[in-house]
Amino acid sequence: MCKNTKIWIKAAIMRAIRTIAQTFVATVGTAAVMSEVNWKVVISATVLAGFLSIATSLTGLPECEEKEKS
Repeated sequence: MCKNTKIWIKAAIMRAIRTIAQTFVATVGTAAVMSEVNWKVVISATVLAGFLSIATSLTGLPECEEKEKS
Protein backbone atom coordinates (compact mmCIF):
# COMPACT_ATOMS: atom_id res chain seq x y z
CA MET A 1 0.00 0.00 0.00
CA CYS A 2 1.12 3.57 -0.64
CA LYS A 3 2.76 5.60 2.04
CA ASN A 4 0.56 8.50 0.92
CA THR A 5 -3.08 7.60 1.52
CA LYS A 6 -4.44 10.34 -0.76
CA ILE A 7 -2.44 9.04 -3.73
CA TRP A 8 -3.65 5.48 -3.05
CA ILE A 9 -7.31 6.53 -2.75
CA LYS A 10 -7.16 8.52 -5.99
CA ALA A 11 -5.43 5.67 -7.88
CA ALA A 12 -7.81 3.02 -6.47
CA ILE A 13 -10.89 5.08 -7.34
CA MET A 14 -9.66 5.73 -10.88
CA ARG A 15 -9.02 2.01 -11.35
CA ALA A 16 -12.43 1.10 -9.93
CA ILE A 17 -14.18 3.59 -12.23
CA ARG A 18 -12.44 2.09 -15.26
CA THR A 19 -13.35 -1.43 -14.14
CA ILE A 20 -16.98 -0.43 -13.49
CA ALA A 21 -17.29 1.19 -16.93
CA GLN A 22 -15.75 -1.82 -18.69
CA THR A 23 -18.00 -4.25 -16.83
CA PHE A 24 -21.10 -2.17 -17.56
CA VAL A 25 -20.37 -1.97 -21.28
CA ALA A 26 -19.50 -5.66 -21.53
CA THR A 27 -22.56 -6.80 -19.59
CA VAL A 28 -24.99 -4.59 -21.52
CA GLY A 29 -23.37 -5.60 -24.81
CA THR A 30 -23.66 -9.28 -24.02
CA ALA A 31 -27.25 -8.94 -22.84
CA ALA A 32 -28.21 -6.90 -25.92
CA VAL A 33 -26.94 -9.68 -28.18
CA MET A 34 -29.17 -12.07 -26.26
CA SER A 35 -32.12 -9.70 -26.95
CA GLU A 36 -32.86 -8.90 -23.33
CA VAL A 37 -31.05 -6.62 -20.90
CA ASN A 38 -31.65 -7.64 -17.30
CA TRP A 39 -30.78 -4.39 -15.54
CA LYS A 40 -30.60 -6.01 -12.09
CA VAL A 41 -27.87 -8.35 -13.36
CA VAL A 42 -26.05 -5.50 -15.12
CA ILE A 43 -26.06 -3.31 -12.01
CA SER A 44 -25.11 -6.11 -9.61
CA ALA A 45 -22.23 -7.27 -11.83
CA THR A 46 -21.03 -3.68 -12.20
CA VAL A 47 -21.12 -2.98 -8.45
CA LEU A 48 -19.40 -6.29 -7.69
CA ALA A 49 -16.65 -5.43 -10.19
CA GLY A 50 -16.12 -2.11 -8.41
CA PHE A 51 -15.81 -3.78 -5.01
CA LEU A 52 -13.42 -6.39 -6.38
CA SER A 53 -11.31 -3.68 -7.98
CA ILE A 54 -10.96 -1.86 -4.64
CA ALA A 55 -10.16 -5.15 -2.89
CA THR A 56 -7.49 -5.96 -5.48
CA SER A 57 -6.03 -2.48 -5.04
CA LEU A 58 -5.33 -3.28 -1.38
CA THR A 59 -2.46 -5.51 -2.51
CA GLY A 60 -0.75 -2.60 -4.25
CA LEU A 61 -1.04 -0.28 -7.20
CA PRO A 62 1.65 0.29 -9.83
CA GLU A 63 0.47 3.90 -10.19
CA CYS A 64 1.16 4.47 -6.52
CA GLU A 65 4.66 3.02 -6.67
CA GLU A 66 5.56 5.16 -9.70
CA LYS A 67 4.47 8.37 -7.95
CA GLU A 68 6.41 7.47 -4.80
CA LYS A 69 9.62 6.95 -6.80
CA SER A 70 9.44 10.41 -8.36
